[in-house]
Amino acid sequence: MLVLSDLHWGKSGHFRKHGLAVPDATATEDLHRLTQQMSYFQPEQVVIVGDMFHSHANLQMEQWIRWRNNFSSVNFMLIKGNHDILHQDWYERSKIRLIEHHWWQAPFYFVHDAEDGELSTEQEGMIISGHLHPGIAMKGSGKQSLRLPCYYYSAPNLYLPAFSQFSGMATIRPKKKDQVFAIVGAEVVAV
Repeated sequence: MLVLSDLHWGKSGHFRKHGLAVPDATATEDLHRLTQQMSYFQPEQVVIVGDMFHSHANLQMEQWIRWRNNFSSVNFMLIKGNHDILHQDWYERSKIRLIEHHWWQAPFYFVHDAEDGELSTEQEGMIISGHLHPGIAMKGSGKQSLRLPCYYYSAPNLYLPAFSQFSGMATIRPKKKDQVFAIVGAEVVAV
């Protein structure tokens, strides 16, 4: 199983459709990275914890369907996020199983927004979510600074970084007991 969050597919097309000159290269790079992940891990199932798509349908949606056909044997599941507003028929055509709120696969809850209040308190487990787009600010002694996307674990929540490079980050302020794993190039480093 490959678990991702916040692909925001179609975001650059959405901006271009509204007159903002955003290069298509951002979407192409994201799709290339996803193809690499699919080839490397060879998952039977891909679970996306929300915001797979950014907004209404645009020309990039057809590109997604062509790409999806290359991985027709892989099951795709989308836990619906606040940006996933396409019509139900579109998800069916793309062979994507749509889950409205959350999915329990012991011992994990998969949900887009861990703060949405829809989770059952009857079962204990880790909550894996997106929505936050966590990033960590690193500061050096020479007043240099760097912000990096990260995985952020604040029990029982594991917040995944946005997969899309065109999504921005929310700088987190971890507590002592929290764990942060920054994405530095092709590596994941404990901070």
